[in-house]
Amino acid sequence: MADITDIKTMLYTEKSLSLQESGVMVVQTSSKVTKNQLKQVFKDYFGFTPLRVNSLKQDGKVKKFKNRVGQRNSFKKFYVKIPEGAKIDSLSV
Repeated sequence: MADITDIKTMLYTEKSLSLQESGVMVVQTSSKVTKNQLKQVFKDYFGFTPLRVNSLKQDGKVKKFKNRVGQRNSFKKFYVKIPEGAKIDSLSV
């Protein structure tokens, strides 16, 4: 079962801020969270059910540092369409 702690962060990029004007929030989570679990988190903790949830799995970048190869962590990115009038005060800009 997913919990509020599975939401790592809200992504604030140029694209996500333009989407936020139309009611879409971009959420970064661990790679094990599913769409239904994220919908349940929004319903339990924020008091509304999202209208639509789209997901994207993003693999970590491969980086080199002093001739050692490493990889950043992989994560899932969710595009969550929130109902009109619903607002998350603690997460909005």
